[in-house]
Amino acid sequence: MQTLKHTDDPNRYANGWDKLKEIDGEAGEKVIESLKDIAPDLGRYIIEFAFGDIYARPGLDLKSREMATVAALTALGNAQPQLKVHIHGALNVGCTREEVVEVILQMAVYAGFPAALNGIAAAKEVFQERDA
Repeated sequence: MQTLKHTDDPNRYANGWDKLKEIDGEAGEKVIESLKDIAPDLGRYIIEFAFGDIYARPGLDLKSREMATVAALTALGNAQPQLKVHIHGALNVGCTREEVVEVILQMAVYAGFPAALNGIAAAKEVFQERDA
C-alpha cells in the first residue's frame, strides 16, 4: 500500500500543478486563479493534496480517477461548475463521451433521477462547448 507523500515535499506543489494542467488544462488553471484574491490557500490545498497527492497515486489511471470524480460530482448534485470541469478533464484523459454519459446514467440508480438529469445537462453543455 502506498502512503501519501509528506506534506513538506518541496515538489508537491509543482507536481500537483503539472497534474492539474494535464487533466483539466486551462479550466483547472482558471479555478485556481479565481481563488487568488479570496482564498489562495484553498487553491494551494487543491493543487498539493488533490492533484499532487491523490491524483498522482499509481493505483488508478487518470481515466479511472476522472470517471470516479464525474460519478461523485453527479451524485452530489450541487457541484455543477466542478462537474463541468471534470467532464472536460475526463475527455482530456481519454474518456469517451459515451463513457461519461454512461457513468452519469449509472448515478440515476444511486443518486436519483434529478442528479442524473443535472449531470446529463452538464455533459451536454460541455459537449456543445467542445464542438463549438
